[in-house]
Amino acid sequence: MKGIPPKLVQHKIELDISIPPAHQTRYRLNPTYATMVKQNIDKLLEIKFIQLIEEATWLSPIVVVLKKNVKLIICVDFKKFNKVTKKNLYPLLFFDEVLNIIAKYETYSFINGY
Repeated sequence: MKGIPPKLVQHKIELDISIPPAHQTRYRLNPTYATMVKQNIDKLLEIKFIQLIEEATWLSPIVVVLKKNVKLIICVDFKKFNKVTKKNLYPLLFFDEVLNIIAKYETYSFINGY
């Protein structure tokens, strides 16, 4: 994320190397949706939230979901990728536990990835 030095926080996903990478075929998109997806990806490239790569080891298809308010949500189908990721040894706390911990403080700050 912009403004956060990689030395401070750098997330890595560990994979089970005994399973070969999956190259899933992309899903067909409605031409209107395809244009909207391209605009969204161009915006993410412009702000440098994502970057182009020449050769990918994993390919996962894009899924477009139309919400009730006629807003498109663009997602990536990571089902096959998730199967080979090593599970986190330090899972997140339950939400009610977090609230109990922070309730005694006047302010609480977090970075939510947006």
